[in-house]
Amino acid sequence: MNLPISMDFLSTPLLSTTTTSSSSNTSSDADESPATSHRFIPYNLPKTPSSCSSYRSLSILTGHDGSVSSLAICGEFILSASHGKDIIVWQQPDLRQFTKFGQGDGSVKALVTAGNKVFTAHQDSRIRVWKVSRSSENIFRLVDTLPTTKDYLGKFMKQSNYVQTRRHHKRLWIEHADSISCLSVHDGLIYSGSWDKTLKVWRISDLKCLESIKAHDDAINSLISSKGIVYSASADGKIKAWGRTEPKSSHSLKGILEGHKDISINSVVVSDDGTVVYGGGSDGYIMGWLGSKDFNTWKSVCEVKAHNMAILCMCIKGEILCSGSTDKSICIWKREIKGLTKIGVVKGHGGPIKCLQASPNSVGSGFLLYSGSLDKSIRVWWIPYYQDGVKTDDSNSSVQSTRMIKSV
Repeated sequence: MNLPISMDFLSTPLLSTTTTSSSSNTSSDADESPATSHRFIPYNLPKTPSSCSSYRSLSILTGHDGSVSSLAICGEFILSASHGKDIIVWQQPDLRQFTKFGQGDGSVKALVTAGNKVFTAHQDSRIRVWKVSRSSENIFRLVDTLPTTKDYLGKFMKQSNYVQTRRHHKRLWIEHADSISCLSVHDGLIYSGSWDKTLKVWRISDLKCLESIKAHDDAINSLISSKGIVYSASADGKIKAWGRTEPKSSHSLKGILEGHKDISINSVVVSDDGTVVYGGGSDGYIMGWLGSKDFNTWKSVCEVKAHNMAILCMCIKGEILCSGSTDKSICIWKREIKGLTKIGVVKGHGGPIKCLQASPNSVGSGFLLYSGSLDKSIRVWWIPYYQDGVKTDDSNSSVQSTRMIKSV
């Protein structure tokens, strides 16, 4: 059964794109508990929405053994990872389960794709590399684990390559000492953030670890890279910006964006043009910073109470920002010069929203939003683009500030 909308954009070849990121319900499908791995709900998309106050899911996908932790759009496929150690591949446009892989390799915390490879981050502090090939029966095949054996053997003999991770315990600097919570891809590099407070940089071409940065004073929860800058969000309440002065030089700290005192920043996203950085906090606030042309200074441009509980994830699609929360809801925001204006609320999941992913192409006068939850399901929503005249009486006021974030 096909969606009643144009799906021409789904004809792209396998992994032709690179993708970088957890109540009551006003919809009629609030109490549905599908027993099958896929459920399609027919839905006619309005040409010009008169209200964005509520949405209905187009599809509900189930089949994971644990909470859904991460989503990635990979050409004709959607990949979803879970804390139950499994990765499910859903084929568009009908969203049928295509295959499942990765079981037994440790709880999967994050996944990204680059070229014909899929990188998955695990609770056992390893990154696994899967090669994608149509010529093999085993389309998603495990080909390596980071750090690689070659990288390990080249360093384990030198005492200077070991770092203290905790009392009476040392590891090679190329190894993470705790669960890897997030991954990001940019310009031929993979960035990994961990609960061990470090940010590591890996080269995709040979899978070699190039750098290990003592980035934060607490666990790293989220990473995003844009315009040559990688941003790391941490439980220490800070977002840090890292960049290189030369293509082959090491990363250095370019700035610190501070959130509220004694809160964890769980998610970080960047506008398409790389100028505005948003952080989602454990206190339910979204904070935004505008960067200077050289990305050496930022000023605070918004501070919005977005949810009643912690924000766990966010994503951006053009001028639309979506935030997912422990309160089981997704809020839809219009990005404006003055800050953020709420234009809708999405409800339907039975657990906290852990991950969000927007479709790369427009669908009708909107886009598809994929949400993964601790209720072990994935839901697909159609989100209309903001238009003048859309009802916004549920909007939150934004607070504008000119406080500068000093460069480091």
